Amino acid sequence: VQLVESGGGLVQAGGSLRLSCVVSGDTFSSYAMGWFRQALGKEREFVAAINWSGSRTYYTDSLKDRLTIARDNAKNTVYLQMLSLKPEDTAAYYCAADRRFIKTIDYSSWGQGTQVTVSS
Repeated sequence: VQLVESGGGLVQAGGSLRLSCVVSGDTFSSYAMGWFRQALGKEREFVAAINWSGSRTYYTDSLKDRLTIARDNAKNTVYLQMLSLKPEDTAAYYCAADRRFIKTIDYSSWGQGTQVTVSS
């Protein structure tokens, strides 16, 4: 399965972004999807996940008030809406796919990432 993220960029603090991840190569609705991020010099960390149907979601506690993960199985796409962005949100954001609905880093397939930079 192949994953391609988009939607990153430079945004001012307080702004918002919506990241997208298009999946190809297999049946999208067979996979749970996750978003992770990795800041420069730090470990990759879990951000959010959604199950195959979109009926269940996980969020990391520190971000859950500012994030929404959603999916459109007809478009083979998962989204991450981010609000009230802060400079500490600056990171490369990765989507990932796995047949398990998990919030660890053990996803089987990963995209190349999209950079989000938040200026103060």
